[in-house]
Amino acid sequence: MNERHPEALRDEGTTEGWVDVCAVEDIIPSTGVCALVGKRQIAVVRVGEGEEIYALSNFDPFSKAFVLSRGIVGDKGGVPKIASPIYKQSFDLRTGQCLDDPGVRVPVFPVRVRGGRVEVQAAAQPPDRRAG
Repeated sequence: MNERHPEALRDEGTTEGWVDVCAVEDIIPSTGVCALVGKRQIAVVRVGEGEEIYALSNFDPFSKAFVLSRGIVGDKGGVPKIASPIYKQSFDLRTGQCLDDPGVRVPVFPVRVRGGRVEVQAAAQPPDRRAG
């Protein structure tokens, strides 16, 4: 089982359950998809050919549009990232931290792969208050 948690949630218990989103193979390597989890649009991003999966808010705080799942997936100095397709700001897929503006962060969500299926937990790391 492959499970990724934001640092802020690693040791916290949560009462919210896991939501089945899609099969890993439904996400083209090095791209993202958008999933509606409860009332939240979540960008689910697959890095490379394997099961390295991340989940963060689909909302781009710079363009004020729900587009991050359509961004460019890559790496910046060993940090897995996604760049907004609008103004190209990059976000650390692990933490949601904007790599171009340290005052901005988007919420990230616990994600795991079980039996080839991607599951996301609805509880998010709180966004940085300056994220807007």
